[in-house]
Amino acid sequence: QVQLVESGGGSVQAGGSLRLSCAAAVDWWFRSTYSRYCMGWFRQAPGKEREEVARIDRDGSTSYADSVKGRFTISQDNAKNTLYLQMDSLKPEDSAMYYCAAGSCRVGFNYWGQGTQVTVSS
Repeated sequence: QVQLVESGGGSVQAGGSLRLSCAAAVDWWFRSTYSRYCMGWFRQAPGKEREEVARIDRDGSTSYADSVKGRFTISQDNAKNTLYLQMDSLKPEDSAMYYCAAGSCRVGFNYWGQGTQVTVSS
């Protein structure tokens, strides 16, 4: 129904920036449902639980984890079915595997990408 593919990860020094992308491939018969989905970015560092980084609902409303507020920006291009995460002022503690997800902002996310690694060195 939906396939999510992340890209844009890499290694960067502290204070640097990266922009993650998440391209969605949606079966034609599912596009109406997908158009109502909430999108989010999550991350998981080794030995830690997965945490939500940011989310954007279809009305454009956004929310962020306190740890990234003011540094990260989530956006989407509906025409391209692509989700973005602009990450500025990166810190070593931002190092993690980053995943994009699609689903319901109220019920939960049920489609996940394979992840893209972000490594921030001090």
